[in-house]
Amino acid sequence: MIHIAARVPDPPVRRLTTTLYGYAFLSDLVLLYPLYVVFFADTGLSVGQISSLFVIWSAAGLLFEVPSGAWADVVSRRLLLCLAPLVTATGYALWVWLPSYPAFAVGFLLWGAGGALVSGALEALVWTELDRLGAVGRYARVLGRARTAGVLGAVVSGVLAGPVFAVGGYPAVAVASVLACLLAAVVAARFPEHRPPAAEPTRPTSERDDDDGDLGWWETLRAGLTQVRTRPPVRAAVLLVAVVAADWGALDEYTPLLALDTGVGARAVPLLLLLLWAGVTVGGLLAPVGERLRHRGYAALLGLVGVALAGGALLRHPGGFVLLAVAFGAAQLATVLADARLQARIVGTSRATVTSLAGMVTDLLIIGTYAGYGLVATAAGDAVAFAVTAGPYLVMGLVLLCRRRRGAAAPTLSTASVVGGPGR
Repeated sequence: MIHIAARVPDPPVRRLTTTLYGYAFLSDLVLLYPLYVVFFADTGLSVGQISSLFVIWSAAGLLFEVPSGAWADVVSRRLLLCLAPLVTATGYALWVWLPSYPAFAVGFLLWGAGGALVSGALEALVWTELDRLGAVGRYARVLGRARTAGVLGAVVSGVLAGPVFAVGGYPAVAVASVLACLLAAVVAARFPEHRPPAAEPTRPTSERDDDDGDLGWWETLRAGLTQVRTRPPVRAAVLLVAVVAADWGALDEYTPLLALDTGVGARAVPLLLLLLWAGVTVGGLLAPVGERLRHRGYAALLGLVGVALAGGALLRHPGGFVLLAVAFGAAQLATVLADARLQARIVGTSRATVTSLAGMVTDLLIIGTYAGYGLVATAAGDAVAFAVTAGPYLVMGLVLLCRRRRGAAAPTLSTASVVGGPGR
């Protein structure tokens, strides 16, 4: 069980959370986001070449995800969070300074590497610091608000991209994007970091792994892989994170096409997408309420995602985006709660490694979802593809409802109670 220390003053927690929210906002305040595909096309790239760049981007994430997670368990996580936006900023600058396919490919490699540096390290740092401050029960709500800050950053970038482009073209957009990354690196330097000297003190001696301690990179990587392979609760939590996050993460890329299929003009598409992001924002902010969900409640939440996704798409009407907004909000909430469950079940010093493994599995499922969506959409249209892709949420909800509890099952999905759940 996690040891809850005496209540500490709020300022240390406030410093951590405000730094986290600022970092999340600035990391997504990238004005190139809504324009980079258009920029590639304007440079003369074909649709096939642009698609190949997306494959390179996904491959880079898969290649760097787990090794960077193990690195975050060995070196300073704060250092990696500072480096990540600098790496991605280098890629953005390269795109505009040397606009060509090779430069775009290298830029996506750097973008993938930067994302991998953050994945795992950020969650591990936040959990460890909240644990140290006796506030680990706040993890889900803090993460939900951080995700919301990132959404707001993306929304603001979409609002500012047009005016900035009108003033200075792609160079001005790139400069603004690089500046936001530099500011994110500066903010990351404010993260507090107190790493346990050896095994995590929050675990009883009987639960410590023999290989815990001052491990090197390779040993840390092996320890994380071993934990996922040998601990069923951790393995189940990794799979839950991947399934919940992958589907709606992949579908997000196709929402503009679905909007056009409803019959609206191109000018109305951003408004419908803004509705979706409003739903995502609300979902992140509902994390404190979601923590009270029991197992059946969480299964019902997944069912809501599946039904709302399918129903909203099959309406083939702009009004269906209200249902899609509900689905995206519920999916954001379900993702935050799944991540909190995973963090609560990880033991030992390989926290970032295990979290990165969940990210890698998520990326693999996203790639598979892209392929499946393309096949279904080609044969039956985007609405049917959305409905089919919503199926895994219904399946996962039924699995959670039917699964027999083992041992002393956790009564709620809150981080504090999950720690005492099955397999611990």
